[in-house]
Amino acid sequence: MGFKCRVLFSIFCQVLLLLLQEAIAGQQYYNVSRLKGRKQASRCNLFQGRWVVDTSYPLYDSSGCPFIDAEFDCQGYGRPDTQYLKFSWQPDSCNIPRFNGADFLARWRGKKIMFVGDSLSLNMWESLACMIHAAVPNAKTTFSKRNSVTFVDYGLTLYMYRTPYLVDIVRESVGDVLNLNSIEGGNAWKGMDMLIFNSWHWWLHTGKSQGWDYIRDGSALYTNMDRLEAFNKGLSTWGRWVDQNVDPSRTKVFFQGISPTHYQGKDWNQPQKSCSGEAEPLSGSTYPAGAPPAVGIVSKVLGSITKPVHLLDITTLSQLRKDAHPSTYSDGSGTDCSHWCLPGLPDIWNQLLYAALVM
Repeated sequence: MGFKCRVLFSIFCQVLLLLLQEAIAGQQYYNVSRLKGRKQASRCNLFQGRWVVDTSYPLYDSSGCPFIDAEFDCQGYGRPDTQYLKFSWQPDSCNIPRFNGADFLARWRGKKIMFVGDSLSLNMWESLACMIHAAVPNAKTTFSKRNSVTFVDYGLTLYMYRTPYLVDIVRESVGDVLNLNSIEGGNAWKGMDMLIFNSWHWWLHTGKSQGWDYIRDGSALYTNMDRLEAFNKGLSTWGRWVDQNVDPSRTKVFFQGISPTHYQGKDWNQPQKSCSGEAEPLSGSTYPAGAPPAVGIVSKVLGSITKPVHLLDITTLSQLRKDAHPSTYSDGSGTDCSHWCLPGLPDIWNQLLYAALVM
């Protein structure tokens, strides 16, 4: 081998080594979505960690926030314990920034943010409104219940668009039809600067509690369908809507992730339990029952979307919070192990959203 060849071979080897080092380093980065579309600027998995006692929490008092629905106001409805309010989320590999309402207002001045989904979206929407309000308690606001909050001096509006399935329910001659291929409601989502989507819980409702009489998939009409299959088809329609309608230079898109319930104590090795009376999170970083099946569908569908969509992977960290539900301390009937107290867990969801935006 001549001198020139040896030099070229040496350069080739050095370049190859650098590429391999970058590839290995790249595997250590954490993309908020774990998919694509976000600059990988942090070597931190925000969603892998543990709950730690933090006496600086909560971030606000429910009695001081005018936006909380009674169904989430656990302290207002007499919950006697407060320890569930004193936990923060600690990722294993980094520290996340504390939510800064003034900074959030400065970054999103003049912008429009919309939460789209079911009552878990409502939970998170009210939480964010309260967290911002706590930073500027005397700021002028306009409030339309379960619809919008505007921080007038900053031109920031938080919208809530209620649509449990994301796809449309259409009135046909046979009754209310869940159309897995239709998403006309998406016209209301256009023009936003940030969209945070959520769907799953209502896909499990049956009988009189479900929101439809039939399911339509193309030309076929069904009295019922495997709910995971239906969720996959409906969420795929939403994914196509994102690809066809979102301008990434204008709009950031997040998917809220699957929020768990705690009705079955066997899921955390306590067969006789529900969330009622639970006062502390599970220790550690894993949940005995594992991930609900909808998590896999969310991952699959988000992976098929070409536009940037960022997953707030809240499932496991929320599964650990068996203590954070209203249970009997709300204006609802029965025991609520589905929604979350405010202040409480949704504040951490929003802190993680904030971290995803600023880290």
